[in-house]
Parts: sequence; C-alpha cells; structure tokens
Amino acid sequence: MSDFRGKRYGEVLLVSVGADPGDGPQATVYNTFGLNDCPADLWSQLDAEALAREHGAAAALLNGPRYWLMDSIEKSTSGPPEVATFGGIDMIRQATVKLTSMNPAPYRPNVVNRNAVFVFNSGKPVFELVDADGRNWVMQTWSQVVDPDLAYDDLAGLGSRLKLPEGWSYRARTLIEDLRIDTSSQAAQVLQDDLTNSYSLATSSP
Repeated sequence: MSDFRGKRYGEVLLVSVGADPGDGPQATVYNTFGLNDCPADLWSQLDAEALAREHGAAAALLNGPRYWLMDSIEKSTSGPPEVATFGGIDMIRQATVKLTSMNPAPYRPNVVNRNAVFVFNSGKPVFELVDADGRNWVMQTWSQVVDPDLAYDDLAGLGSRLKLPEGWSYRARTLIEDLRIDTSSQAAQVLQDDLTNSYSLATSSP
C-alpha cells in the first residue's frame, strides 16, 4: 500500500479493561483509511460515550483527524478485513494497543501490535524526536486534535512549540536512503507529543 503521505484519516479506539488490574487497559483500533477520508461532518458528530455503550466497551477514544507521514505500508493480512461502523463512518480493525492509562500522557510510549512495516522514502523529509537516551522516534502521523490548523508545512519548525522532556530534542531531516520501521514480527513502541502527533521508535537509522 503506497502513496500514504499527507492522506487524512480518523480512528476510534474501543477500550477494554482486563480482570487483572495489573493488565491495564487495552484498546482495539479501527481506522478509516482505505474506506474514506474521515468526513468532517460525520466525525464532528461522534459521541465517544455513546459509541462505548453501543460497542460494549469500557470507553471509546476518538483519535483524529490525522494525516499519514510514511510513504507506504507493508502489511500481510489473512481473510477479509473486519469493518465496523461508527456514527455512519466505516472503519477497518487495524491494531491493538496496550495503553499506559485511560488518558496516556505525552512522551510516554504505548505498545502497539500492528504487524506492519512503515516505509519513509529516500529524499523525503522526516520529523523526529531524539530522547534522552539518543533513540530516534519518527513522526508517523500529524494531528489536528489539539491544533485544527496544524499543516504539513508547519512540521519542520514544530520543535519550538513542544514542551519536550529534559534531554529531548526535535529535528527535521531529509533521508539519504529509505527508512523502514519494521514491526511486522514485534510490537511497535508509539508515543505522542503534547500536540498529539504520533511517533514510532525507529528500528533502524539511515
């Protein structure tokens, strides 16, 4: 699946809580991409509490609108996609997430089982956080949840707006070769900044 960069989508996360308090909350992620572009008129009318009741979840989280930043995704699927409808918007079940809490804090990673490879093409810009341990977190989607006007052209200079933890930095760079974040056989580590843009921990560093 290619030509992702800049494409709009939205997600609904249906949250369940395990019987063992030590398990923490887990969410099943439904995504509009491939079916529609998260139509604004329908998205604005979604009611998270009503969706949770309708689908028997402990809670529903609305995540969007968002825009992809990778150029392609490699993902193996078996069988037909599982489609659910939320307020008239069709979405495909795509992943499960182990949440750090019911309201995850910025800059704290969550574990995502998505079985996919995200590919960022050579010659294209990427936007990254570098944490206090020197690890790269690559922005996979930018968000209009907090700032409805945030645009692609704003991302290069975004660092001045972020409330980064001590020892962290933000940068934009142009790739000299393809960057592949391969979580096809291992869980992804994903976090958000304080504007709810999402980042994956890089599994390689070209």
